[in-house]
Amino acid sequence: MRRTWWFTGLLAVSCVASAVVIRHDVEDARYRIPASEFPALADMPGEGHGVLIAPQWVVTAAHTLPMHSELEQIVINEQSRLVERVVTHPGYRTLPQPLIDQAMASGEAMLIVVFLAASDDIALVKLAQPVSDVVPVERYAGSDEAGRMLKLIGKGATATGDTGHNPHGPNRTELRRAFNTVSSAYDRWFCYVFDAPPEALPLEGTLGNGDSGGPLLIEVDGRWVVAGLGAWKIVSGDVRTARPGRYGQTACNVRLSHYADWIDSVIAEQAPQAPRP
Repeated sequence: MRRTWWFTGLLAVSCVASAVVIRHDVEDARYRIPASEFPALADMPGEGHGVLIAPQWVVTAAHTLPMHSELEQIVINEQSRLVERVVTHPGYRTLPQPLIDQAMASGEAMLIVVFLAASDDIALVKLAQPVSDVVPVERYAGSDEAGRMLKLIGKGATATGDTGHNPHGPNRTELRRAFNTVSSAYDRWFCYVFDAPPEALPLEGTLGNGDSGGPLLIEVDGRWVVAGLGAWKIVSGDVRTARPGRYGQTACNVRLSHYADWIDSVIAEQAPQAPRP
């Protein structure tokens, strides 16, 4: 997993870990937030995030899951929570090693972008016990994400947009939030562009490596509800030397409205059955 997602974070992929990449002309302190601002954030082992959407359920990007071991616990509100089971979307596919090898040999990764765009990068984690000390986050019910402002939250890699961040990490730092605007939304994904000043929002930013699975929130009637999950980004140039998180890069995110029926059906199927009279 480390090699694959370091590479994808490099070129076209994911925010499996990142603490939000920020504007170069705004103090970092303005982006930092306390954990109490979003207690429903789940920390996956090592790096990556998820979001508590029901007392016993966390939604995350499937590529944040361990590749060679079982997911045994995650952390929510600074407490470890045991995992009962993981349900990965049947349309999720892991990135084939030959695609990675080809990109590392040539520096060009368009086939990886195509592969990622066709995969259902989402999973649900059922906890062994319901979470009683955190209120789950409501999911966005609309499908009109394009043009809406987003709030991004994560604690993965960080840097500024003029330089981008080091693709080798560290991919877990301090909790930050930033804002951006959805530029496009279709089918499995919605995307945004990290604009440079002066076009950028006052606290514009983008997710970085290590933020995968973390929330992208849309404001509805004064409430911030989760509309997407950090997933992957398009990095132009030679992927072997490119730095993720630079101005002008496009980040694409799992569009939860596309998966609403699947999420509801999995949760319903796993719910305890009432005893028969």
